[in-house]
Amino acid sequence: MANFFDNLRSTMRGMSPSEVAECYTKWTENGQYDKDMEARNFSAPSILADEVAKCFPVTRDKIKIMDIACGTGLVGEKLAAYGFTDIDGLDPSEGMLNQCKERRHYKKLYQEFCGDNQLHIDNGKYDCLLVSAGIGENHIPCSGLIEMIRIVKTGGLILIATRKEFKEYVGNDIDELDTFISEMESANKVELIERRDFAAYSAERDGILYILKIK
Repeated sequence: MANFFDNLRSTMRGMSPSEVAECYTKWTENGQYDKDMEARNFSAPSILADEVAKCFPVTRDKIKIMDIACGTGLVGEKLAAYGFTDIDGLDPSEGMLNQCKERRHYKKLYQEFCGDNQLHIDNGKYDCLLVSAGIGENHIPCSGLIEMIRIVKTGGLILIATRKEFKEYVGNDIDELDTFISEMESANKVELIERRDFAAYSAERDGILYILKIK
């Protein structure tokens, strides 16, 4: 069984999308992914769920949420504890989605990458979209935000939690996630409501939280 650091090779340059998905599928064997996340005190799912609960304090069962790069469903589990019930998920890894199904918190799951491709999801379908640890090298590029914006309603929210040190390594022709978000603001696509650092994202490494409002 590969250990945590072996599995981190999925963030390295040069891997194809299918290789990344397969790496994550192998990581889920015998529940290893969840065990590794627990051992490293991975807090991004809790951080996101806490923020979504603040943003939607009432009628949570009516809020339609998309969890991009949903993995094994850690975010959905935290959201369900707050009373959110209308949750969909998207992830390219079959193994991750199989474990996500077992949690029974998601209504519909999509096996797709979020990148430059158009997702098989209607415009303006969701009130809120979340990304926990999905932004990074060989994962979701900055340009994936364009599709995220498309599938969220006007006035809806996008919340992203990412490891701080990954910020400089996302995308191909856009070096900085901050730069891309600024471009989306200039294009009147989103409003950056909040950007803040937070401690203990995972194993004493800090994270960054972004909250965007769709225009």
